[in-house]
Amino acid sequence: MDELIRRDTEHALVAADTELMDRALARGETARRRSAPNPWVGAVVVRDGEVVGQGATQPPGGAHAEIEALREAGERARGGAVYTTLEPCVHQGRTGPCVDALADAGVARVVVALEDPDPQVAGTGVARLRELGVRVDVGVGADAAARSLAPYLLHRRLGRAFTVVKTAMSLDGRIAARDGSSQWITGAASRADGQRLRATHDAILVGASTVAADDPELTCRLPGLDGYSPMRIVFDSKARTSPASKLAMTANKTPVWLICTRDAPAKAREALQAKGVQVIEVASNAQGRVDIPAAARALGERRLTRVLIEGGGEIAAAFLNARLVDRLTSYQAGLLMGSDSRSAVAPLGLEKLDFAPRFTLVSSRPLGGDVVETWHRAA
Repeated sequence: MDELIRRDTEHALVAADTELMDRALARGETARRRSAPNPWVGAVVVRDGEVVGQGATQPPGGAHAEIEALREAGERARGGAVYTTLEPCVHQGRTGPCVDALADAGVARVVVALEDPDPQVAGTGVARLRELGVRVDVGVGADAAARSLAPYLLHRRLGRAFTVVKTAMSLDGRIAARDGSSQWITGAASRADGQRLRATHDAILVGASTVAADDPELTCRLPGLDGYSPMRIVFDSKARTSPASKLAMTANKTPVWLICTRDAPAKAREALQAKGVQVIEVASNAQGRVDIPAAARALGERRLTRVLIEGGGEIAAAFLNARLVDRLTSYQAGLLMGSDSRSAVAPLGLEKLDFAPRFTLVSSRPLGGDVVETWHRAA
């Protein structure tokens, strides 16, 4: 009987821990649009089975999730437990160490979903809390936290941004007619969802051909998302983008980075820089174009964690060939356009099927007459 009681108690505790970590994860998701380049962490403070404080990462320079949750809890945090989706920091940055704040608040237990791979943390936060006499449990909700924080974790481990290719295409994988026309392939619901997808990324990336053909502005155009427009990035090896383009003309409002090679003419660079465009030089590949791995490293060094590639087919193919695409999001409309129209991805030059980049379907849902699918890079 005692053994049964012990097992029931343990199961109840595990269920409670999981539920509270899920709550912390949901709280963290509310910060996804505003936290960059910091991770979108959520925290929950519990005392005697009651949630007394919640918090999420504030914009850069603001409080971390644990601090926000402790502020809300006040004295009620003493003797309680804190659930946090990522290991508390132990270093002094723009804010003080979270481990010190947790210890000073008198919490008895900290439940951590994931250790932080950032070299400044990497287990030292957990170790320091234990040195201070706080009980620490690691791993509750780890899988869900890893999915939520995948871009941040990849950046800290590999030094590059988590890269998503987004397409709006026909059933046969086409994004534009032969004459280049591409408006309204998908419906209004898909286009609105694509705007929301933009707002969850640090940057939108396109190739120079897309800028020349479409002259896009690449901002978020839904009510309530105006302040969430990410920076815009153009891969343009020779800096041919016009200073009169919408991107260049709005660079002082929403940042624009142009990635070029050393062969880009100085006069062209200077004309773009005069409009406020930041020009970044990287190595060229054998074809004289921007070297994709070198560019990915350059973006990672500038602390970008999430990049959304929106066009066109050549830039998508270049990242796919470099094995640097982590997720595909496709909005697929119920129409056929034929082989003489433009493909969502330029030829990859595959000699064998074995060389094809492979992805695993994560979700599929109908959306206003279209279908939106999310695919993750296969392990």
